[in-house]
Amino acid sequence: MSKVFFITGAGRGLGTDIARQALAAGHRVVATGRKPAQVREAVGEHDNLLVAALDITDPGQARRAAEQAVETFGRIDVLVNNAANFYAGYFEEISDAQMRRQIETNLFGPMNVTRAVLPAMRARRAGHIITVSSIAGLVGQEFCVAYAAAKFGVEGWMESLRFDVEPFGIRTTVVEPGFFRTELLVDASTTWAELSIDDYAERTAATKKVWESMNGQQPGDPAKLADALLKVADLEEPPPRFVAGADAIPAAEAKGHELIAQARASRALGADLAHDEAA
Repeated sequence: MSKVFFITGAGRGLGTDIARQALAAGHRVVATGRKPAQVREAVGEHDNLLVAALDITDPGQARRAAEQAVETFGRIDVLVNNAANFYAGYFEEISDAQMRRQIETNLFGPMNVTRAVLPAMRARRAGHIITVSSIAGLVGQEFCVAYAAAKFGVEGWMESLRFDVEPFGIRTTVVEPGFFRTELLVDASTTWAELSIDDYAERTAATKKVWESMNGQQPGDPAKLADALLKVADLEEPPPRFVAGADAIPAAEAKGHELIAQARASRALGADLAHDEAA
């Protein structure tokens, strides 16, 4: 059955792959990005394609893009919150302004778009919200403090949003990819810490070199991830969480075991903390 996909960050990387594959499968696609010309060039011309300008940090643009989608295709069936960026560095070297920009884009950005799309889905009592998080939203990693803070926020938001919208027939899926060649590490998406502290200098230089060397060498194929996401979107009962990638699945499993162990270790001190009522 043909669906209407609304995809953010469709100008390159995973967003482009999702848009192309959705069109090839016979779906209608609203492909959005900050630079519509770049989106159109990346995705190509197609009768079932609407390209819309969208900076996800701008709630007004999000509303206008959602209105365009409904005016053009009559509805939005699947929202794919894909657009994101990456601020890399140690906490003390990430400035307060950088931390706020990271969270503004990677957490409040998808919130802005979802808030704009939900009224149309709610009116139809149907829809599916897919938000691309990261394995860094489940497992903290060195040099990823800002990115992980935003993605951990995405995880909590999406996990709770599920209960808000399920009564209206709207499903949610948060996606936790491992390392895929999605262009997250290209200069247009990655920003390095702007502060410099001597105690971190050696580690910063070495870690930055490692991250830069990974660009284009990540094991995951974004075209295969896009295909998997289309299959998830086609399910009658899509999963609330989709862990994607041979590296991500064992990392998620290890985190689950770690949480269980920590909960058990807390039992002696943490289980009996209720207030004792006076006799």
